[in-house]
Amino acid sequence: MNIEQKLVSSVVNGLKALYGQDVPAAQVQLQKTKKEFEGHLTLVVFPFLRMSKKGPEQTAQEIGEYLKANEPSVAAFNVIKGFLNLTIASSAWIELLNGIHTDKQYGITAVGEQSPLVMIEYSSPNTNKPLHLGHVRNNLLGNALANIIAANGNRVVKTNIVNDRGIHICKSMLAWLKYGNGETPESSGKKGDHLIGDYYVAFDKHFKAEVKELMAQYMAEGMGEEEAKAKAEAESPLMKEAREMLVKWEAGDPEVRALWQKMNDWVYAGFDETYKLMGVSFDKIYYESNTYLEGKKKVLEGLEKGLFYRKEDGSVWADLTGEGLDHKLLLRADGTSVYMTQDIGTAEQRFSDYPIDKMIYVVGNEQNYHFQVLSILLDRLGFEWGKSLVHFSYGMVELPEGKMKSREGTVVDADDLMEEMINTAKETSNELGKLDGLTQEEADDIARIVGLGALKYFILKVDARKNMTFNPKESIDFNGNTGPFIQYTYARIQSVLRKAKEAGITVPEQLHAGIELSEKEEGLIQMVADFAAVVKQAGTDYSPSIIANYCYDLVKEYNQFYHDFSILREENIDVKVFRLALSENVAKVVRLGMGLLGIEVPERM
Repeated sequence: MNIEQKLVSSVVNGLKALYGQDVPAAQVQLQKTKKEFEGHLTLVVFPFLRMSKKGPEQTAQEIGEYLKANEPSVAAFNVIKGFLNLTIASSAWIELLNGIHTDKQYGITAVGEQSPLVMIEYSSPNTNKPLHLGHVRNNLLGNALANIIAANGNRVVKTNIVNDRGIHICKSMLAWLKYGNGETPESSGKKGDHLIGDYYVAFDKHFKAEVKELMAQYMAEGMGEEEAKAKAEAESPLMKEAREMLVKWEAGDPEVRALWQKMNDWVYAGFDETYKLMGVSFDKIYYESNTYLEGKKKVLEGLEKGLFYRKEDGSVWADLTGEGLDHKLLLRADGTSVYMTQDIGTAEQRFSDYPIDKMIYVVGNEQNYHFQVLSILLDRLGFEWGKSLVHFSYGMVELPEGKMKSREGTVVDADDLMEEMINTAKETSNELGKLDGLTQEEADDIARIVGLGALKYFILKVDARKNMTFNPKESIDFNGNTGPFIQYTYARIQSVLRKAKEAGITVPEQLHAGIELSEKEEGLIQMVADFAAVVKQAGTDYSPSIIANYCYDLVKEYNQFYHDFSILREENIDVKVFRLALSENVAKVVRLGMGLLGIEVPERM
């Protein structure tokens, strides 16, 4: 039982003894005492005035006196209006730390066979280009969210839906056929996803040149600029060929399908390398080429049941006006599917693969309407989790220079970004002397841990719902609210613990309870203990940033403690051992918290 639980129980007993009233524990409100007042925890007494029939100050005074006499964890109290500020005894803080110390996975709820099953979809790349900065935010959020949901006692299945069909794929394929001269990842020395991305850009370059030429011709014939542009884009021979290729793909043309398979395999090999370096993984990958037909089937079943309707041109629609929305296209007049159809098909496959209790989609906020509609449609079609599906909607990420465009080749590539972050970490660490005395292998590994930690932390510390600007230089700083600052503090603690071990000092399972603690030490224990509530809150709110900023606040507080108090030079052995145990548990919670974000912490730095 932690300190808050003990106090709540004692307050309930006190209210019974003082006023003869049974009060549910949920009615007892404890909060951290504001910094300007003395105390650790504050009880709000206003809810009890009706039973005490006295003013707030007198009621608080009576409850305070009862707790001081009957609850050993309360060392002192003071009353400010209707607030009872409680000072917790050092022995209670040490007892709390002892409980945390023996729990190697403090704050993490174990998962059992009967735990709810949560499926999380993230990444969702297209197979016509490499992963970019936008995908980095998506993957990092999805991976962190999966870890946090699992840490709250849920079974988690991490899934990815790959957009491996459509006109954009055909554009890369056609450009490779026309301009590639048989180039392969092996012959070019490029990752497969980069190679295909180059041909996507090449298609756009040639297409624009065609449109420009045709526009000049049409305008010379007397057309206006807008009309000429629309006609030029429609009549572009290159675009017509791409559309013809898509029709052949849909019809299962063997040559087109073989080329599609070969080029997609190149891309998947490239994606796997990127995911590995980024530290993200999936339990199951779905492909739209396998799900879109399933979606069409499901939509036609819904049509037969009267859930949808068909227009005169043959297209199939859902009427959502009853839900305050509009009419939504599900199948085009030519029978081809749209994104919504594909998502329905993917849901059908997932539901047959897993007994899902909750489904979370990690997708950018430009798709808010799409998921509002998908939830309604899945519910209509009988998916139990349809109505309660969660769209984890996040904001866009940009660089200080502004937005990115794939077609124009101005996207910040995920691989290049990660490589740049690792190199910058190496340069910065060398300048600061943080890699001195390490082997080349150790230095390279630390540069990887710090570089990727800087990238991940900078992205995850921001509230996911907000748009953000990623600044590589700012993220690698060893001071301030950054990944390297947290990692360096962890490494500093490990160094202290190693020196203690070398000096033959061991931390026992249970600490001596008779030590008087400073306010700073008590505050640190309280912050460490907060980790369990922070993990719970992050799971409830679907918010990795809560954990990121908690880790920063904790190490900032620890660094002040480290600066103000001796640890290894402390003469009182019990105090020295206590401070080592406190340091060890700060490090443990930092490692667990950063681990939930997918961020490694180095043992030395």
